[in-house]
Amino acid sequence: MERDERVATLGEAECLRLLGTVPIGRVVYTEHALPAVLPVAFTVAPDGGLILGLRAGTTVTRALDGTVAAFQADQLDPVTRTGWSVLVRGRAEVIRDETARRALRRTGPLPWIGGQDPVFVRIAPELVSGRRVHPTDRPCVPAAR
Repeated sequence: MERDERVATLGEAECLRLLGTVPIGRVVYTEHALPAVLPVAFTVAPDGGLILGLRAGTTVTRALDGTVAAFQADQLDPVTRTGWSVLVRGRAEVIRDETARRALRRTGPLPWIGGQDPVFVRIAPELVSGRRVHPTDRPCVPAAR
């Protein structure tokens, strides 16, 4: 297999730093024994955990609680075909501690599509990986739709 010099593997610290630069990612979970993906607002906690802001009473909130989930975020440029992508896998738990919930209501991520009294889910990173794609000599033009 040929090594692509444009692709660089990122360390865990760099992955978490990059995640802190974007407000939306995608959580991957299981719904009715099938994979499901949903864009969600999130922040990176000081300890490296991911805090997701979700609407109360949703299927995703129930499906994530106490399970292993994946989370992916990226920043990509379709013209230069550069950017980065980070994947985090770990255990997800609804945050039930009232003191933590109160603090998150003031400073945490709000559900992307709104809703009263958000629910916060924490993903504890167990596996963190990422890649950065460096530029080529020439820009690529996206295909016309």
